[in-house]
Amino acid sequence: MTELLTVVNDAMYLYVLVGLLVAVGVWMTWRTRAVQVRLFGQMLRYVTRSRRGAEGGISSFQAFAIGMATRIGIGNITGVALALILGGPGAIFWMWMVSLVGMATSFAEATLAQLFKVRAMDGTFRGGPAYYISRGLGSRRWGTVFAWLLVLSMVVAMPMVQANTIAVTVESSHGVDTWLTALVLVVITALVVFGGVKLVAQVAEIMTPLMALGYVATAVAVIALNLETVPQFFADIFAGAFGLQPGLAGVAGGVVAALLNGVRRGLFSNEAGMGTGPNAAATATVAHPVQQGLIQSLGVFIDTMFICTSTAFIILASGAAVYVPGVTDVDAAGHLTTTAVTSQLGDWMAWPMTIMIFFFGFSSILGAFAYAEVNLLFLHAGAGAYRVLRGTVVATTGIGSVLALRTVWALMDTAMALITVVNLVALVLLTRWVVAALRDYERQVAAAPAGGPVEPVFVAEHLLDAPGELPGDVWARPSGAVRR
Repeated sequence: MTELLTVVNDAMYLYVLVGLLVAVGVWMTWRTRAVQVRLFGQMLRYVTRSRRGAEGGISSFQAFAIGMATRIGIGNITGVALALILGGPGAIFWMWMVSLVGMATSFAEATLAQLFKVRAMDGTFRGGPAYYISRGLGSRRWGTVFAWLLVLSMVVAMPMVQANTIAVTVESSHGVDTWLTALVLVVITALVVFGGVKLVAQVAEIMTPLMALGYVATAVAVIALNLETVPQFFADIFAGAFGLQPGLAGVAGGVVAALLNGVRRGLFSNEAGMGTGPNAAATATVAHPVQQGLIQSLGVFIDTMFICTSTAFIILASGAAVYVPGVTDVDAAGHLTTTAVTSQLGDWMAWPMTIMIFFFGFSSILGAFAYAEVNLLFLHAGAGAYRVLRGTVVATTGIGSVLALRTVWALMDTAMALITVVNLVALVLLTRWVVAALRDYERQVAAAPAGGPVEPVFVAEHLLDAPGELPGDVWARPSGAVRR
């Protein structure tokens, strides 16, 4: 099964997904006039704003934290290690490229998620690709297709990948059997997921910043010890990306291997265009859809440029004793980063790294559960379906802990490809909504008093250049938007 999935995945990524991801990213960058560059300062300002949800809802920062919980996960550790093993240092360059154009893609999908979101019974909001496909394109059928694909991905493939790396790390670093780690993960996952999406938001809000800061601090320490290798680090990445030094290109695929694995692992890590992040973006209570679009776009930048690049530097700085392009075995990906850190900072770092990897993976499991729950709501599932969802997430977390690494990553790649293609097509068809919302936001910013606070408030009836009437009443009146 693993070999078959690998063949299918290689063909899908090489002939479909790579071109589609780049094309849509470039398209959105052009239509938004490079929003990821022009409004980068506002992204930083919004992400530091209020941390409390309005009227019991989920705040903009909490929604950002849920999205980062799945972005900053095993993809930043095992995913980057896998990209280096299979594609060489050049794969990191293509991860950067996916991130750069992916920021515009992420902005578009998050803005659409806010535009077409609906109010849930508990007062919070729900939305995402299934909702904007159904409500924006008028296609309930394709919205349903996406919802089912995402539910299956988030309750099967995603928990398995995260749990697998946690178990492999604990076993390789501390000699703990994978079945014991699986048992622990099953218990704590069950305790949290049965608390619902609000609890996920609260846990993610605390865990995500702490684990990211701890990991970046570790990377800074490694960089400080290896400052003289920084120029060579970037030289190896660019040389591998363009085949300037064949020995750095990785396996036999050379530049193609670097491209494929960089894009594949980059997509899994930052999720731009994948259609998962919008499910988190829609839950935020904000004054204007563009606000959350900017925040989610920043998440792509943080994930790839800081976290993934830090992992790559840690591994490459460790030298030939830990990693050799085209030689290091793929099965080493699960513990390669931990081995690299301990080789640089000492064996005492084994436990801190294990704890960080645990929280990286566990928070991603929680985020995946939240995404699946949102899409079950779209499917009008009954109470029994939610119980099955929770039970399945718990079960696949345990199963993934003991499966082979290659198998779980092959499953994840297949799941990613399917939902990404559906989402990217929808984004292109809904581009005019994104542009209309962005223009409305920028008009209000331009009209703000000089030096005064910028607080654009979105009202559907005032949206110019829209391709139609916005369905629902979420944005129907000023009181529906909460000032921050």
